[in-house]
Amino acid sequence: MAFCGAIQQRVSRFEREIETLAPTTAHGPTIAALQAMRGIKLITAATIVSELGDISRFENPRQLMAYAGMVPSEHSSGGNVRRGSITKTGNAHLRRVIVETAWHYRHTPGVSGDLRKRQREVPAAACTIAWNAQQRLNKRYRHLLVRGKTKHQTVVAIGRELLGFIWAIASVVKVTSQQPAAA
Repeated sequence: MAFCGAIQQRVSRFEREIETLAPTTAHGPTIAALQAMRGIKLITAATIVSELGDISRFENPRQLMAYAGMVPSEHSSGGNVRRGSITKTGNAHLRRVIVETAWHYRHTPGVSGDLRKRQREVPAAACTIAWNAQQRLNKRYRHLLVRGKTKHQTVVAIGRELLGFIWAIASVVKVTSQQPAAA
């Protein structure tokens, strides 16, 4: 069991280093703003940003969803269009992290003390987007279950929409952080 303790110490050390270094990077404001969302803390936000790089390179949320491989496959012939499961052609690590985060949106919308604490230093626009995400994604989760979708299908669909909200927050933060400081 000493081996497990050593591994846990290494993980803790790496997490402390990420906590120290994340704010000092060019993507620090984006990492902080993403933590305004339910289910996204420091490690998840840093993972998302490290997997995506500069999120502003995606012109719209659909491009981001396609990059993550979370768009439906399509089989078309003539006038027939059949949509299938997600393509899974994108970034598998990002997709896994997003799906794990999407599970948090099955709960009733609310702002816990921990989430409120993370939102203190985040632009108000990002907090508004995060709140809208909670409401929309929870409603969508319940709606898809009622329609007979499995929990896993539902969570993947929620993850796809979650990427849209992540794109929106990153866009707001990018615009905010690029504005010149008042002299």
